Amino acid sequence: MTTKAIHKSNTSSAAHMIKRGISVGFPIMLGYLPIALTYGVLARQAGMSLTELTLMSVMVFAGASQFMGANMIAVGAGAVEIIVATFVLNFRHFVMSLSFMNRLRGIGRNWKVPLSLGLTDETFAVSSLHTKEAKMEKGVLFYTALILTAYFSWVLGSFLGGVLGEVIPEQLSQSMGIALYAMFIGLLIPSVKKEIRIGIIAIIAMLINTIFNQFMSEGWAIVFGTVLGGLSGVFLLKEDQS
Repeated sequence: MTTKAIHKSNTSSAAHMIKRGISVGFPIMLGYLPIALTYGVLARQAGMSLTELTLMSVMVFAGASQFMGANMIAVGAGAVEIIVATFVLNFRHFVMSLSFMNRLRGIGRNWKVPLSLGLTDETFAVSSLHTKEAKMEKGVLFYTALILTAYFSWVLGSFLGGVLGEVIPEQLSQSMGIALYAMFIGLLIPSVKKEIRIGIIAIIAMLINTIFNQFMSEGWAIVFGTVLGGLSGVFLLKEDQS
């Protein structure tokens, strides 16, 4: 009887944590689906097959990098250029993973590794607001459900976008590229409101990309704009010494 009671309690705790994770991840899913659809359409128009663009979402799972990668493929950038640019853009994930792993100290490595692969800006931000679950029984299932909800919605949205990219008129699919710029502007404006120097960094990166684009491929111009623009932030955002 005691063993059955313990098993029932564990099952109940696991189910509760999974349901909580899904419910907390649901708003992320709603946000991911339209952006993933747009990515799928643009990637299809960039020349990627339905399988390629879907596998990119399965294995990369990084919206900004996938948009940039699809754009670089469209302009004929090489593999090295795409890898370097996306590595720089995703470098922040090292910091997010360290913070996330520190919160899950009591969880085994078998859980930590796959969970860290599922971190995005959104899942990290939401999980940061739910720290107490890390100390609860079966708490790891909460974070697993949260991340998988976001992950599968992104993959599904990408696939559906790829399907739509094959049937909708090319003029309409090309106009969806505006969504990419709108997304980045929407992410940039709140930061600029808090700190004007972030806007200056964005302008520096844009100018570097424009200048370098005059005498090198567009792919490498993006790489240098990203790297040098980011390095300018080291100096512009350095805290004043007291």
